Amino acid sequence: GRSLWLMHGFYKANGGCGYVKKPDFLLKTGPDGEVFYPTANVAVKKTLKVKVYMGDGWRMDFKQTHFDAYSPPDFYTRVGIAGVPADTVMKKTKAIEDDWTPVWNEEFTFTLTVPEIGFASD
Repeated sequence: GRSLWLMHGFYKANGGCGYVKKPDFLLKTGPDGEVFYPTANVAVKKTLKVKVYMGDGWRMDFKQTHFDAYSPPDFYTRVGIAGVPADTVMKKTKAIEDDWTPVWNEEFTFTLTVPEIGFASD
């Protein structure tokens, strides 16, 4: 499920190494003994901008049928962030109709409160 997918993402981000060290803020307590709380209200540390230009190669993944006179499907793509609840979001491009090489040229902005444990997803 989702947990395995997230761990696979950390594994790939770590160069395929099986050991992923936790960030320091997860290993230590604060000066007053407080620990990291993922749903706490935390200030934004980083902003990530992702630009989706185009997609290509779809024609090879679809068999030609008589449905809709061989027209391609209406393509869209999703881009998101997986991380703490405040950072987790999924955004979607507009659908491009009847084009095997869709061009979106859309930019998405994501605010990250805990960038150390967040990563881009599709």
